[in-house]
Amino acid sequence: MKKGYFDLPLHNGDAPSWLFKRMEKLARYLSLAIIEFFGIEEYLKRLSDPIWFQSFGCLLGFDWHSSGLTTTTTGAIISGLSSESKNLGLFFAGGKGARALDTPSQIDRIFEDGFISLDLANSMKKTSRLVAKIDSSCIQDGYKLYHHFVIFDKDGNWAIIQQGMKETTRYARRYHWNSFGLKSFVKDPHKGVITVKFEAPLNLVDSTIEETQQKMVELANDKNLSKEIKSIKFPAHHPIYEDDFDKEHLSKIFSYVSELNPKDFEELLLIKGLGEKSLRALALSSHLLFGSPLSYKDPATFSFAHGGKDGYPYPVMRDTYDKTIQVFETAIRKAKLSELEKERLLSKLRSLVI
Repeated sequence: MKKGYFDLPLHNGDAPSWLFKRMEKLARYLSLAIIEFFGIEEYLKRLSDPIWFQSFGCLLGFDWHSSGLTTTTTGAIISGLSSESKNLGLFFAGGKGARALDTPSQIDRIFEDGFISLDLANSMKKTSRLVAKIDSSCIQDGYKLYHHFVIFDKDGNWAIIQQGMKETTRYARRYHWNSFGLKSFVKDPHKGVITVKFEAPLNLVDSTIEETQQKMVELANDKNLSKEIKSIKFPAHHPIYEDDFDKEHLSKIFSYVSELNPKDFEELLLIKGLGEKSLRALALSSHLLFGSPLSYKDPATFSFAHGGKDGYPYPVMRDTYDKTIQVFETAIRKAKLSELEKERLLSKLRSLVI
């Protein structure tokens, strides 16, 4: 995985309607062109590449370095492709704030409309929950999630883009996932993470701490865990703080968890009510009681075309923007022709890019 960082500061204001309407159109035609020429799987893979996604948002003309690029670009994709969703077999759920919390209901509605099977609906709801839990509670980097975007096809391939904000700095961090080649949700699962800077987060999905994950499950199933926590003598080194252990709260949570008897770390993460502090307490307890390792490895990993909404790097050039939309609209229409004509069109598009 390439590593570097990309500043994503919080900017005030919304995309003006004249710009967002153009973003919808260009997002639509660019997306359809990629799907037509390379397929839905390739489109999902590109969205889950943090650098490609950043470039895509810049091409649409939103703030090139703003955290709003994420929410506005995914919004433009949803709006631009909504009329084609059924025909493409490509579906969306989630979004910013309240829409993120409504993700399970949105997936249920797609099932109720007859577009996907019950098994796929249940699988996507579980995936959505697990991914949100990992980035909110297992990567303890101080960024609070407020955006959760899910895009998936009828065959169960998917990509998820999440974003969190650190309130003290007002900078964002974006997390990218997809289903391709994903062997485990709890062992280095990200396709990429864009961040303001590298942190030293408690990382509970680092593949090097499988032993700690196992010990956390064992401790969670131990009905005497709260007694063991009370007996711990805290060491001097800085990752351990006594306020990490709200003993009354932990006693209730772990009593509840032990009744559910999770069989592995993934099942443990899916338990409602087991959040960031509880997982940290389990990890630190495992470290102190058994000597199992902890990880503070950051999973983080980095384009102007039409300008940005606030005039940087230069004002949006509306005529150029409209011309780009027209070019891609024409390309999509011609893409319905023969394979030979498609290849000729693809060559033309490549020459435009060069």
